[in-house]
Amino acid sequence: MSSDPRIIVALDYPDAKGALDLASRLDPTLCRLKVGKELFTAAGPSLLEKLHQQGFSVFLDLKYHDIPNTVAAACLAAAGLGVWMINVHALGGRGMMLAAREALAKAGSPPKLIAVTVLTSMGTADMAEIGLGGSPQEAAARLARLAQECGLDGVVCSPQEAATLRRQCGKAFVLVTPGIRPAEGARDDQQRVATPRRAITEGADYLVIGRPITRAPDPIAALRSINDEISG
Repeated sequence: MSSDPRIIVALDYPDAKGALDLASRLDPTLCRLKVGKELFTAAGPSLLEKLHQQGFSVFLDLKYHDIPNTVAAACLAAAGLGVWMINVHALGGRGMMLAAREALAKAGSPPKLIAVTVLTSMGTADMAEIGLGGSPQEAAARLARLAQECGLDGVVCSPQEAATLRRQCGKAFVLVTPGIRPAEGARDDQQRVATPRRAITEGADYLVIGRPITRAPDPIAALRSINDEISG
């Protein structure tokens, strides 16, 4: 069994019951769990405590994006919840990311701190519409460089940017990739996707996977199958 599971299962549920039911069918030696905005808003810190009691490491995916003082305080509060990883949005800029990094230095056991670069749901037309020039890949590279300069542990990026960012940022920089779909799976609302094996080969450290596992008839079998694909 891996002491550092590569798969992060996205608990995209509207309430604690669905999330805990799914967690009870998984294995903490095979995956970590991601709690995002909807679930955390509905269930709060008590859910994290229950997931920790089941042995799971948790990525708290709230994408903090605010003025530096506010984000710093939020990151320190998240560290107090005992989570494994948290994230901010790189578009918050240098001052915000530096404040987050400095706040976590005060925590006894700080979580990994990563930054979102460009959402995997966004294409070139979406970028132009909000006034960001260039392709999603170019923007992701710029934002990843900035996050690394600010001392963050890594970034969330599309699997299609993983190889470039691995070359640019080096081996120690953590790359977390959503938009993972098995070869036979549906894309759903993701535009920039890759298979699990390809994402790992391209340089990803951790894969965020939701529906291919959470909506599978047998979630643990789906999880094991993807782990086998990665290791194969």
